[in-house]
Amino acid sequence: MSNTSLVQKEAPVFEAEAVLGLDFTNVDLESYKGKWVVLFFYPLDFTFVCPTEITAFNDSLDAFKSLNAEVIGVSTDSKFSHLAWVKTPRAEGGLGELQYPLVADFTKQISDDYGVLLEAGMALRGLFIIDPEGKVVYETIHDLNIGRNIGETLRVLKALQFSAEHGEVCPANWEPGTDSMKPDPVGALEYFKSHG
Repeated sequence: MSNTSLVQKEAPVFEAEAVLGLDFTNVDLESYKGKWVVLFFYPLDFTFVCPTEITAFNDSLDAFKSLNAEVIGVSTDSKFSHLAWVKTPRAEGGLGELQYPLVADFTKQISDDYGVLLEAGMALRGLFIIDPEGKVVYETIHDLNIGRNIGETLRVLKALQFSAEHGEVCPANWEPGTDSMKPDPVGALEYFKSHG
């Protein structure tokens, strides 16, 4: 059975049109090298769960930026649809002005490259964390009917960064400031003895 996961592989690069604030812009994934990237896919503009996620990422953007991470949202809608949705107030199911780009994957190539494209032409809810070298280090893909937990995304990002910086591994439910483990039989035993 072949592994279709992107984890430990180079993130598929793309250059695409996007909406940032109230303007059109281009997003080139390669220009984000040196930073962590939280890349998320959502099904469609002007739907129900999607605006709750997109605005939640925006409301937590300072927390991501403090971790040297950029957020990029992607759907298969056009840049014109994105702009109309951004111009719609939150109280009416819109997004309000966003401080991170929403990519228009109108050709559906990006969604296909990341393995989230459905035959109906929309993307599943996929989330990928890309490290500063451009490698995918985390991915989660799930069905359309539930939204993501932004706090959990931040926790995972912090764990990945801690592990990369300290060469240690993070046990279940790890939070910053709690014990990590040395990734060897002797070092791990220290953790198990103190948490048994």
